[in-house]
Amino acid sequence: MLIPKKVKHRKWQKGRGRFRGVATRNVSIAFGQFGLKSTTQGWITSRQIEAARRVLTRYVRRGGKIWIRVFPDRPVTKKGNEVPMGGGKGSPDHYVAVIKPGTILFEMGGITRETAKIGMDLAGYKLGVRTKFIEKA
Repeated sequence: MLIPKKVKHRKWQKGRGRFRGVATRNVSIAFGQFGLKSTTQGWITSRQIEAARRVLTRYVRRGGKIWIRVFPDRPVTKKGNEVPMGGGKGSPDHYVAVIKPGTILFEMGGITRETAKIGMDLAGYKLGVRTKFIEKA
């Protein structure tokens, strides 16, 4: 799973309006010929990214190359089970990547369009946002 090696702040605040707007960075295919693009906003956990990556690598076998274009750098805290109210904020539990509409999540190259389409569709089911298959113009 992907987690940051070192963080400046262990716990983050949620912030207001955190899902407003569309993506302005990471919006075009840079490495491969095919991509998986988000159409909705949300958080994608490091577990979801790993599950999608495993689906892609299993599906393409040795044929192509895969690039992960998002990284989970945002800590999400959680308090333990049956802990009473109060006592401050919980400890960091897992990490998420903030996804806005238009963000490229994965890229693939070196395989046919049909193989890439099926693989990306299978990977899209593992993620917490809606996605669509795109190709380089």
